[in-house]
Amino acid sequence: MTLALTPAVRDALDRWGAHLTAIEGASAHTLRAYRADVTAWAAFLTGHLGGAPTPEALIATTGTPDMRAFMAAERARGLGARSLARRLSSVRTFVRWLTDHAEGSADATAVLAARGPRYRRTLPRPVSPEAAKDVIAEVAARPVPRAGDDWTAIRDAAVVTLLYGCGLRISEALGLTGAALPMPEVIRILGKGSKERLVPVIAPARAAVAAYVRACPFPLAEERQSPLFRGARGGPLNPRLIAAAMERARTALGLPATATPHALRHSFATHLLAAGGDLRTIQELLGHASLSTTQAYTAVDATRLMESYRSAHPRA
Repeated sequence: MTLALTPAVRDALDRWGAHLTAIEGASAHTLRAYRADVTAWAAFLTGHLGGAPTPEALIATTGTPDMRAFMAAERARGLGARSLARRLSSVRTFVRWLTDHAEGSADATAVLAARGPRYRRTLPRPVSPEAAKDVIAEVAARPVPRAGDDWTAIRDAAVVTLLYGCGLRISEALGLTGAALPMPEVIRILGKGSKERLVPVIAPARAAVAAYVRACPFPLAEERQSPLFRGARGGPLNPRLIAAAMERARTALGLPATATPHALRHSFATHLLAAGGDLRTIQELLGHASLSTTQAYTAVDATRLMESYRSAHPRA
């Protein structure tokens, strides 16, 4: 059972969160994840070490055996290797910030040197180009429960077309506003960490959005600051509705459960790479901060190449 954090530790977490929001542009989702990770660490060590009045004292009294005890406790609770590695990364980020802003000079070596368990990084699971087209067609053709709701299927098709045609995250697609109309050939996307990037919009994606705008019963173009994609009552579209549309489509087409809205973004990158796109360009289009993230798609491409080789070569 974890103990409650001391007021000083809670205050440090609040100040760190404010820093992440103001300086690094962290999203609310990122802040919740970071805070949950650091809270688990601080609460465990507060009890494990017998309490610490300040976060600086918490760091100063933490040694390598204490960090190992924390990791062992998290694994015993059922936390996976990948999740534990992410948790330690959050802790190190917090401790680095704290040592830069603390009045004292607590030795954070044990915390910063802690390394999580090795884990096998899972590869993106794209769908084939043919399957991506079939998904879009299936989403557009789905029956609607009530007369007059036909526009919602057109809306869902426009969203999934943007995901595959532009490589957008679902949050980025649903973050578009009426100011994006009429949809230009290049749009400015505000991605993770409030990082902006320019993304080309292919003709089929522009046509899908235009069809949705014509069918939508709400005045989209006139409301420049309001969400482009609307729910049935005119509010912002819930991403769960797009996930549900994808689930229906993949069930109808016999696709695996990995055929999710985010898989269309993976498909965008994989198909670009297979067609000769270079990694740096794909990195820019996806909005990845690190090229190493984009390099995962080279492994996907190599895996498919070997599958084709083994199935086609007579001596493979």
